Amino acid sequence: MKITYDKKADAMYIALEKLSRGCAKQTFPLNENIILDLNSEKRIIGIEILDASKNLSKNSLKTAEAVV
Repeated sequence: MKITYDKKADAMYIALEKLSRGCAKQTFPLNENIILDLNSEKRIIGIEILDASKNLSKNSLKTAEAVV
């Protein structure tokens, strides 16, 4: 699992499987801020959290790897 945070986009991405970002065959929005990435077998391979600074604790954002 790899957790990244893009400060410019204010989005956190939790990759549940290696190389999952960009490998999604389908996306499934849970709500306006949380989007699930699914592989071809419809397994969750990643979770994107939009408006992360408003929806997550500051500690969560600090522990994520920064995206440049």
